[in-house]
Amino acid sequence: MTHKKIRVRFAPSPTGPLHMGGVRTALFNYLFARKHGGDFLLRIEDTDQTRFVRNAEKYIVDSLTWCGITIDEGIGAVNQGEYGPYRQSERKNLYRNFAYDLIASGNAYYAFDTAEELNTLREQGEAAKNPFVYNFETRKHLCNSLTLSEQEVAQRIADNQPYVIRFKMPENQDVHLYDEIRKEVHFNTKELDDKVLYKSDGMPTYHLANVVDDYTMGITHVIRGEEWLSSMPLHVLLYRAFGWETDMPKFAHLPLILKPQGQGKLSKRDGDKLGFPVFPLNWVGDDGETAAGYKETGYLPEAFVNMLALLGWNPGTEQEIFTMDELIDAFSLERVGKSGSKFDPEKTKWFNQQWIQRTPNYKLAELILPTILEQGIQTSPQYVEKVCALVKERAVFIQDLWLQATYFYKAPETYDEKVIQKRWDSSIPAILQEICEILQTQNTFSSTHLEETIKQYIHNKQLNMGQIFNCIRLCIVGTSAGAHLFDIFEMIGKTETIARIQKAIATIH
Repeated sequence: MTHKKIRVRFAPSPTGPLHMGGVRTALFNYLFARKHGGDFLLRIEDTDQTRFVRNAEKYIVDSLTWCGITIDEGIGAVNQGEYGPYRQSERKNLYRNFAYDLIASGNAYYAFDTAEELNTLREQGEAAKNPFVYNFETRKHLCNSLTLSEQEVAQRIADNQPYVIRFKMPENQDVHLYDEIRKEVHFNTKELDDKVLYKSDGMPTYHLANVVDDYTMGITHVIRGEEWLSSMPLHVLLYRAFGWETDMPKFAHLPLILKPQGQGKLSKRDGDKLGFPVFPLNWVGDDGETAAGYKETGYLPEAFVNMLALLGWNPGTEQEIFTMDELIDAFSLERVGKSGSKFDPEKTKWFNQQWIQRTPNYKLAELILPTILEQGIQTSPQYVEKVCALVKERAVFIQDLWLQATYFYKAPETYDEKVIQKRWDSSIPAILQEICEILQTQNTFSSTHLEETIKQYIHNKQLNMGQIFNCIRLCIVGTSAGAHLFDIFEMIGKTETIARIQKAIATIH
């Protein structure tokens, strides 16, 4: 028995920035494909031209690239693949032919009802508290090829009268489906409407294009968000209507990502409201709309991916930190839950902190060096790498490698008044002057040697170790916080260390 090669797709619409929920869908598809030696495709579903946003497609590709999700085929792939084009707007003729095939087989019909007529029926339904639905009951009384004669239909088409093509939903039929995550799912067609498959503007709707593309591109598994679960019966019925049931993909509908409070789906607007990003990258729309991204906020892609993977999936172990390869190895649809997962902004920061500590110092230096150079500071990648090694344990975001380490690059311009009031007294300037003289005589300026030397001086003088160390740090850093004091001495060197102490002696009164 031969098995088909696994082929999955991520098929977003270019209607704006890619939400983190969409990235998670792409990630789960990618992990599944890699786990089984399959292909991951990127297809752009741009059938709704009224909502098309010019920069959205590039944003989608850039976001997946930043996350380390490699596209094997389709938009953004090195080799496009043999099933293209991969933008639905470029496949219009293909969909039209399939729509006509459904009419020919009696599974679809022409509908000539105008938008005004349908709006009137909806308003009347609302007034009567009986919502209008275009379905197996109402279609018998509306303007379509099921109620008109063949001659009338042909004449309307010849007269270029606008029409849509609707799916002819079977009457009162139980549809038994299987979802890889939710298991048995049941629907009855009397609860479903006759969806439009082909619009009057010559474009297919999502439903027709989605099914045709998945079939013609050989997709074996459709892994998508829970919001599409209600579309599953229509899509399965379309496969049956086309006679493609034996080639129908397996379906898996992922649970929602919920707001931190747990009530409702995490939306694109929640980031600004709740103070955390919901997009992978910064977004600037044509209309001037902006939104913060995880990358620019200071998150590592490894942390973002790690966090997303554990929203809705669990490995069955206590392990929380995963590389992409470890995620691929551990991932399975069987361990994806049915219930929504609450997004936790604080846990996300924790993931980033963990990944900063695990990231090689040279990589951290590459990320923060441009920020340092923007300050007009001349330094070297090697020096920045050493600084990163000393401060990364305290860093939550990438920019902390600069914000918490400015004293490695320049002397403090101000001194913490609280430290001065608590630690500084009239004896301190003379003591610091003696320490400067000791430092001047040192041939070895290593952290270990300097710590031993200064501690011995303080001990011999019977001084308060905590007070003196805090005053020295105040001179070097400007506050009472920072990396190990003598590591800073070694990094900035003898001349700079002494100069900072002398400056503080002259400044602090």
